[in-house]
Amino acid sequence: MTILFLFFMLFLLMLIGVPIAISLGLSGALTILFFSQDSIRSLVIKLFETSEHYTLLAIPFFLLSGAFMTSGGVAKRLIDFANASVGHIRGGLAIAAVLACMLFAALSGSSPATVAAVGSIAIAGMVRSGYPKEFGAGIVCNAGTLGILIPPSIVMVVYAAATETSVGKLFMAGVVPGALLGLALMVAIYIVARKKNLPAMPRASFRQWLSSGRKAIWGLLLMVIILGGIYTGMFTPTEAAAVAAVYAGFVALFVYKDMKVSESPRVLLDAGKLTIMLMFIIANAMVFAFVLTTEQIPQTIAQWVTGLGLSPWMFLLIVNIVLLLAGNFMEPSAIILILAPILFPIAMELGIDPIHLGVVMVVNMEIGLITPPVGLNLFVTSAVTGMPLGQTIRAALPWLLLLLGFLMIVTYIPAVSLWLPNALGMP
Repeated sequence: MTILFLFFMLFLLMLIGVPIAISLGLSGALTILFFSQDSIRSLVIKLFETSEHYTLLAIPFFLLSGAFMTSGGVAKRLIDFANASVGHIRGGLAIAAVLACMLFAALSGSSPATVAAVGSIAIAGMVRSGYPKEFGAGIVCNAGTLGILIPPSIVMVVYAAATETSVGKLFMAGVVPGALLGLALMVAIYIVARKKNLPAMPRASFRQWLSSGRKAIWGLLLMVIILGGIYTGMFTPTEAAAVAAVYAGFVALFVYKDMKVSESPRVLLDAGKLTIMLMFIIANAMVFAFVLTTEQIPQTIAQWVTGLGLSPWMFLLIVNIVLLLAGNFMEPSAIILILAPILFPIAMELGIDPIHLGVVMVVNMEIGLITPPVGLNLFVTSAVTGMPLGQTIRAALPWLLLLLGFLMIVTYIPAVSLWLPNALGMP
């Protein structure tokens, strides 16, 4: 009865238009009020405890780093470097856009930020070179999802906080899948470009390539600082996020000088707004997860599922279906915080590695970002290109099949996710 009431209230509130964050907190509060022995004051305590969660402190710093990188011209230099590297291949501008998304994803940790930063420059460049606007929009919309798979990833930080797993190991587990998905998109673009006879740029000379690489090096170094610092033990992922924010601000203001010091308050305010919005969702989702835990709901569901005798592959199939459906209607961080506490104990019972489960959930969240009606990347792409939302959806959907195929590979070949962290001997 408690389980039914909790989820009924959650979906009822969302259906009548109540914001997701408030729906999560209110459904949890009402469940405690009517069905639990706990005091409603325990929810208030939990709400404030969320703000003190050390792992979640990485989120505002990664958002600030991404804001400086977006405003400071780093994206343009990464795109120029990508064009010089692969622009001469048939369909090279689109391939370069994917490469730029991969590089920017390794700096920002956010998919919408990746689409906004790369899309605003790359799509216009493709259209000027003779590419259909829908083609460019579909590519960047899908490639932008790499923002939450290639480390650092805000969604991975949220999963680590919800399940108390290692953020560093999750980050390393995202490297190979992120590289494979980027490569798969590039190969698909090349095949389509050959069939449609899309243009190629003149091959850049070695000097031009070297020059573009030299200009982009300050942005590329941030990847080394974040991942190298975490792996070598110089700092924790949260400390790495703080270092990244300071470094990104320094590069934007004093190295590239694309930003004036007087513009810093605006960037800080934009990052602050995003942080407040995301942390408010996370805080209420934590309250919801707290109600799940105190009422022993995950344990009850875990016992019921294991009693059904499901094999691991069947359980993972059900997980994918549930997450794909949820991704149509909810923000990734909220989905992770609601479902991870339920799915995690079941996965442990079935012998599924928690890091593997985390990567599977993140790939599902990627797909959710490009599926209507709440796919954030669709809205950002629509805003960047000026295309109507319906046209943007039609442009993005053909590439969705590739992501679904990739999801199956990641789900049923755990080595794709686990090989690198295991090879590095991460505990």
